[in-house]
Amino acid sequence: MPDSILVTEIRWQSVGPLLLTSLAIMGSPGPATISLVAAGSVYAVRRSLPHLVGVIVGTTIVLVAVANGFTLALLAVPAIGSILAGISAAYVLWLAYHIATAPPLSKLTGASNAFSLMGGAILGIVNPKAWVAIAAVFASVQLADAPTNDAAAKIVVLTVTIIVISATWLVAGTSIAPLLRDPRRARLVNAALAAGLVGATALAMLR
Repeated sequence: MPDSILVTEIRWQSVGPLLLTSLAIMGSPGPATISLVAAGSVYAVRRSLPHLVGVIVGTTIVLVAVANGFTLALLAVPAIGSILAGISAAYVLWLAYHIATAPPLSKLTGASNAFSLMGGAILGIVNPKAWVAIAAVFASVQLADAPTNDAAAKIVVLTVTIIVISATWLVAGTSIAPLLRDPRRARLVNAALAAGLVGATALAMLR
């Protein structure tokens, strides 16, 4: 059976290094993680769950694309990479504006469309850091000799990592929530998060 063959062929001793590498590279601050911090700080975990799911779905799509060699296609056709970068920049600026102008918790009435399921999925897909980080992690360790089994095993392991990293950043954002009850501090924190989002995106594009 294919599933049993896959399990027996996995180099389990390499799973640990893959996890450590993915946590270090994929878990570092970037557009998606900063957006999750912003969502958690402003809307708490429950109202941010759609955005969390969207980011996970979008990032997993990038993972599957990398596993199927789509990154090589992007490098082979620079115009595609430029289009992706343009879409990413436009969306990140739009999201940064919504973060910077988010009201303090005392005046909050509902979740913003910027932190929706679709918004999270779009950010996950156009996030330039995700493409670079996942490609680097994907090539760092080999989990099986057969390319198909190696790719399948990495997709499973890294999908779990994406879920853990994304949920952790969202929960971490809730620790900032008390600062957002005061309008003046809320403006400063939101402006800092928005600037961090733009800065992280610019840094990812320059790499």
